[in-house]
Amino acid sequence: MPIINVQLIEGRSAEQKEALIEKVTAACVDAIDCTPESVRILLSDVATQDFGVAGESVKRRRQAQS
Repeated sequence: MPIINVQLIEGRSAEQKEALIEKVTAACVDAIDCTPESVRILLSDVATQDFGVAGESVKRRRQAQS
């Protein structure tokens, strides 16, 4: 049973998450020849202040870009 953990920076809509679950499941089925029913996907939202890129939080980077 494949278990896929996806961490996202917060802010995605429920519709975007549903689309991601659908497409990641399809990719898994295609790549390893498993059934869709066997695929488990865990989405985790990460706050912008808790996610860093190039030495600073995404929150700070977005503030600097504004």
